[in-house]
Amino acid sequence: MRDALRRDIARTHLGLMLALTFSTGVIDAVGYLGLDRVFTGNMTGNVVILGMALTGVDGLPVLGPVLALVGFLLGAAVGGRTLRTFDAGWSHKTTVLFSIVSAVLVASAITAAVESEPPHVLTFAITTALGAAMGLQAAVARHIAVKDVTTVVVTSTITGLAADSFAGGEGLNFWKRRMGAILLIGAGACAGALLLQVDIAVGMLASALITVVVTIVGHVSRPKPGDLAEATGL
Repeated sequence: MRDALRRDIARTHLGLMLALTFSTGVIDAVGYLGLDRVFTGNMTGNVVILGMALTGVDGLPVLGPVLALVGFLLGAAVGGRTLRTFDAGWSHKTTVLFSIVSAVLVASAITAAVESEPPHVLTFAITTALGAAMGLQAAVARHIAVKDVTTVVVTSTITGLAADSFAGGEGLNFWKRRMGAILLIGAGACAGALLLQVDIAVGMLASALITVVVTIVGHVSRPKPGDLAEATGL
């Protein structure tokens, strides 16, 4: 199994990033519906909500989106700084960082499960933690560099799907992965909304489980040092 995953590492990484895209859909649904209309993965949505909220329209939240945005920026900064000296692809640092994402998701789920009606301070802490986890995930996914799959947003993917279509004059390049990312983040949101009806912690645990599986598969399929040396002729 390990050798099969390594033989087509690009396809393996694509599958793993698509799985994380589904996971992000779950977390965003849980955050928006269960944490007072806050996205923890889709920062574009948070910026728009924040902009509208500053006008006082419809009682939209201000602090939640701000905390999620700050957490996301911090998580992304940590991921970028940690991986900046590594070549694109999966390394032992990638495994460590995705493990941290999994741990944060599990900790958030446990906290939400213990406190069935958490106070505002605890809700804001969970929002910030989830934002940081998604920012870290996005930075690591960016480093793995699977084209058209960022795991946290599909606006650019939709743009590419349309612009590179026959109507756009470029043919349907990468249409399968683009359509897959769009459908999977939507399916994840649907799953997150359904899981939220059971308990807010269930969606977080489901997302954590997906991240754990992705981490394990990515770790065992990463190229061995000997393979890299052979590929580069060293």
